[in-house]
Amino acid sequence: MRILMFLLTLNCCFLSSVQAQDSYFPPIDEDEWESVDPSTLGWCAEKVDALSSFLEEKNTKSFLILKGGKIVMEAYYGEHDAEKVWYWASASKSLVATLYGMAQEDGLLDINDPTSDYLGEGWTSATPEQEAAISLKSQLSMASGLDDGVETTGSTDNCFEPQCFQYLSAPYSRWAYHNSAYRILQDVLETASGQTKFNYTRGRLGDRIGMKGFWLNYVYYSTGRDMARFGLLALHRGIWGTDTLLQEQAYFDAMIQPSQAENPSYGYLWWLNGQEAFQLPGVQFKINRAMIPEAPADLFAALGKNDQKIYVVPSEDLVVVRQGDAAGGVVLSSSSFDAELWQRLGDMNCTVSTTDEQQKEIFVVSPNPVVDELRIQSASPVESIRLYDLRGRTLLAQMDTAAQLTLSIARFPKGTYFLQVKTKEGVGIKRIVKS
Repeated sequence: MRILMFLLTLNCCFLSSVQAQDSYFPPIDEDEWESVDPSTLGWCAEKVDALSSFLEEKNTKSFLILKGGKIVMEAYYGEHDAEKVWYWASASKSLVATLYGMAQEDGLLDINDPTSDYLGEGWTSATPEQEAAISLKSQLSMASGLDDGVETTGSTDNCFEPQCFQYLSAPYSRWAYHNSAYRILQDVLETASGQTKFNYTRGRLGDRIGMKGFWLNYVYYSTGRDMARFGLLALHRGIWGTDTLLQEQAYFDAMIQPSQAENPSYGYLWWLNGQEAFQLPGVQFKINRAMIPEAPADLFAALGKNDQKIYVVPSEDLVVVRQGDAAGGVVLSSSSFDAELWQRLGDMNCTVSTTDEQQKEIFVVSPNPVVDELRIQSASPVESIRLYDLRGRTLLAQMDTAAQLTLSIARFPKGTYFLQVKTKEGVGIKRIVKS
């Protein structure tokens, strides 16, 4: 095992900006990547060692954490090192979704178009009417209605003949992790752009953020640092420093929001935390909880077989990357590794003794998640309240004098917010999820 550096504090101040112009981006044409002196951080040495041992025991090859764009941890295990490439598995899907937003912005395609506009009529074995209802957007959402039972779940075999695409139900009536219906989107991208996906990926994205890698059998391969560069681009919503790769912010918003009702934890080929339920590949039932309760609710992720991970957490200005062999049970996306890792990441600071007064919370809220009204209680009268969105924009600000009050947030859309309450005891901030 070789550990290059440990530098992190996860107790992020919410008000630290995640705007691209205020953040660090590594140079695109050299290996330099800034870090922070570990002596300035609050991590306990024994917890750092325990995390490292955990990662090694879980068959990890490379592991990186970025905070504010800077490397806060970089570790390699076994014979793996910073120069070796590894497969992204289905984490490649999130790269394809991002490229689709760019291709749409370039006028090469429209995700609302029928897929047959690009592949020609008869690309499925469905009737012409059924086939015409299948759009690029429905495939990005894993909601094409095509029968995923034709292929083996998680299969790397590619079958793009019409008999491999059989009608089962109307688009958006079910969610199914259908690899062939996803992979053929890569062919659409090549047809629309007139380039190989390697050249389009490199020219439109890779060269502009310093990400090297290659496609092999519909899967992307790269180093751990390249994965981290893509995660940093996603953290900043398609912006890299002064270079805006994705102008269409409406597309980015849609990409990391529930794309259909059947699996609310899935956007356009990205997995979403903090939702009311999620569905795993290969099954047709929901699990009624957030995908990773131990992680921040606003986390979205590129997830692949055998625990290939790119976690992105806007509220904490955080990117976490993991490459390696399976860390536990063989799962295509979410696994027990997610829960174990985020339990550890949430408890890296040293425990210090505090007085009862220091331990006292500034305020408490309920219910959370909330639908319409949020109840706020504090030990002393509230002086001011502010509600922020994930981009740090103030949505609501008011002065108050009550120690118990009710705040209506019915007019705001579902999602994650931050509530700041100021009293004479100090200022407190809590993450609020509106369901």
